[in-house]
Amino acid sequence: MTGSASIRSVARRMRFAAPASAMLLALACFGPLPARVAAAEVGAAGAATPVGFADIVASVKPAVIAVTVRIEEVAQAANADESDEQGPSSQPQPFSESSPLRRFFFGSPEQQQQSPPVHQAEMALGSGFFISPDGYAVTNDHVVEHGASFKVATEDGTTYTARVVGADLRTDLALLKVDGRNDFPYVKLADHEPRIGDWVIAVGNPFGLGGTVTAGIISARGRHIATDSFDGFIQIDAPINRGNSGGPSFDVAGNVVGVNTAIYSPSGGSVGIGFAIPATTVKAVVDQLRQKGVVTRGSLGVEIQPVTPDIASALGLGEVTGALVSEAQPGGAAAKAGIAPGDVITSVDGKPIRNANDLAARIGTTAPGTVVKIGTRRDGNDNTVSVTLGELPVTPFKAAATPPEGQGLGLGLAPAATVEGAGSKGVVVTEVDPNGRAAEKGLSAGDVILDIGGKPVGTAADVRHAIGEAQRSGKHDILMRVETTDHRYRFVAVSITAQHQTFWGRLRSWIHSL
Repeated sequence: MTGSASIRSVARRMRFAAPASAMLLALACFGPLPARVAAAEVGAAGAATPVGFADIVASVKPAVIAVTVRIEEVAQAANADESDEQGPSSQPQPFSESSPLRRFFFGSPEQQQQSPPVHQAEMALGSGFFISPDGYAVTNDHVVEHGASFKVATEDGTTYTARVVGADLRTDLALLKVDGRNDFPYVKLADHEPRIGDWVIAVGNPFGLGGTVTAGIISARGRHIATDSFDGFIQIDAPINRGNSGGPSFDVAGNVVGVNTAIYSPSGGSVGIGFAIPATTVKAVVDQLRQKGVVTRGSLGVEIQPVTPDIASALGLGEVTGALVSEAQPGGAAAKAGIAPGDVITSVDGKPIRNANDLAARIGTTAPGTVVKIGTRRDGNDNTVSVTLGELPVTPFKAAATPPEGQGLGLGLAPAATVEGAGSKGVVVTEVDPNGRAAEKGLSAGDVILDIGGKPVGTAADVRHAIGEAQRSGKHDILMRVETTDHRYRFVAVSITAQHQTFWGRLRSWIHSL
């Protein structure tokens, strides 16, 4: 299947619940819960205590994480993108100047006038949750897209370096991995679809606050939000805001029923219409990402369009249903089976096809190489052909840019001998991550690192080797002797552990970056 739009091609009033870390906001529930969840408690005075979600939240909240993504190539991402005014058919890049997602992250162009220049690194903020004790976590693809490095913050305020195992554009899902522990708190994905009217509890990282809990009900299922890639969203009315992207929505048993992904909002804030990817879809996608890093899907090799009332009339169809083939790719699976432009696909393996999105979903969830029976209508005649599905092309996730040498410290480094006026000893700091470890200790561009742990260093490789030796010996900090730009000498101790910074330290820098 091919489509003219991706998950990012949303109507102008659709907004991703954009990536933004950890206070629990207590939430009272209005109305009774099912008896299996909790019963109203009666106090000593005989007054009934309102039923709430506290027990459920206490059990699941530790598994929810705040996700921070460093965007390195901001200048490249901001070039030559289309205007949001083009509506749902346009495909702006998520961090372009004109993208609605960029505005959702960083405010209007007027609000951005005082922001740092576009060549500087930016931070994108989102939510996620652990699905296994060994550190696998789910978030949205649009949270990690364009990222060069990734960190997660847990409820206790600890930050960890994460890597992207794989990401899937069509469902807007990504799988992260945090190494080094096998005892992370985690939650389970529900193995069934929720019912309309069921309670839903959303936990996430709105506006960088982290660990925020909201509640509502399942409002609808099978929603299509102006994308050609996925149309099975769950609609929920629990308040979802920017920063909730990738966070979970739970049922009253504490299982994840959906991954919060988008909101409908004329203003950019929550109006009670949010969209989540169903857990059943998440599970299938995550299983493939974990095994292969990509998601493979079947392909008919056709371009399709909806059957409108006038098209149905012109083709002599009895009802407005099916998917019209506008092009059959030469050598593709459909063309080999005799399907041609003008055919209307009416069924797959005997199951009716309601519309083009229905066909895309049916074929996209079928493995490549599968033989399927395709029902078609041509010139008023019905026909069934066997088609061996091809495979949709996939592109493995790749970080947007390679972090500079010394990234473990948040530094760019160069041998002093190669920098004019820097002398012949040590390594010169050429770049400092303003949110990194070295910046916290006051290092700045132009400083020269002379030795680490008493051993001279002359290249970035020497620095990495010194850090590696310190880590292997169980040290949590390294001691550097530095010559500052005003030719003074001082010792600087810098943390080399993944958990070097408290959550609140990260939060302050995140809020500043917004």
